[in-house]
Amino acid sequence: MTDHLPKENCYFPLRKYDDTWYSSHLIPGVVASKQLFKAEEGDIILASLPKSGTTWLKALIFSIVNRNRFKPQDSPLLTTQPHDLVLGLEFDHFRDGVPQNLNQPSRPGIFATHVSHASLSDSIKASNNCRIVYVCRNPLDNFMSYWHFFSSSKSQNVQGETIEESFVKYCKGVHPYCPFWSHNLEYWKASLEKPEKVLFLMYEDLKEDIVSQLKRLALFLGFPFTEEEQAQGLVEEISMLCSLGNLKSLEVNQNGVRDHGMPVSSYFRNGEVGDYVNHLTPSMIETLN
Repeated sequence: MTDHLPKENCYFPLRKYDDTWYSSHLIPGVVASKQLFKAEEGDIILASLPKSGTTWLKALIFSIVNRNRFKPQDSPLLTTQPHDLVLGLEFDHFRDGVPQNLNQPSRPGIFATHVSHASLSDSIKASNNCRIVYVCRNPLDNFMSYWHFFSSSKSQNVQGETIEESFVKYCKGVHPYCPFWSHNLEYWKASLEKPEKVLFLMYEDLKEDIVSQLKRLALFLGFPFTEEEQAQGLVEEISMLCSLGNLKSLEVNQNGVRDHGMPVSSYFRNGEVGDYVNHLTPSMIETLN
């Protein structure tokens, strides 16, 4: 399926599909999810570049949608990794190009993806009742988080790269799920064209005022917080439950290795805004500013 596609290397072999670079082994899942996924009324799609706040948003969206089933103190997030509560389209539901478990646990459902807007299924883009939440992060922090993430890999399939080598590729757009600028721009344009369907969130805004952004997210998803819930402090409780510090402290998120060779703990590294200044040279920073 991938032999005819342009190829490069960045951490692992990449192939270009829909003008985006994907890991070669994910191409069957990317193609199958685009061709076969049928959005249903009420489905929620969480889209992002990797290392842009995906894990955080999975926890937040799951908690918003399921708050009538689970109080924060009884949340499955306390014993289950966010990635096992919100599965990925190309990673899980269409792994190796084979549809699986699309109705588990139930529909409508929450689905995550890192694919570009162009690689989404037509049914997602056409449905007025399937909402898309996109989270965007400063590319400098995004790059650093990505580099640290793959530097911690235990997989023999991941090729080590210096930070300088990887940064040059990121800037050129030859990087997993990149070019980052087109990935961000496609979803940004979609949010302007259909604001009732696509919500474009900034990671930095979430960090600055999580309570306001959480209310905004809940309203967009069709699960607005009632005045009573707000008075009871439920918004703050959910924000604390889903905070990186809390998720990072949970035993379930500290041990083990996920099936693609990444330590579970690598999903909860730092998350601070502007951390790139501690790792990149001034000339590297200037390149992306």
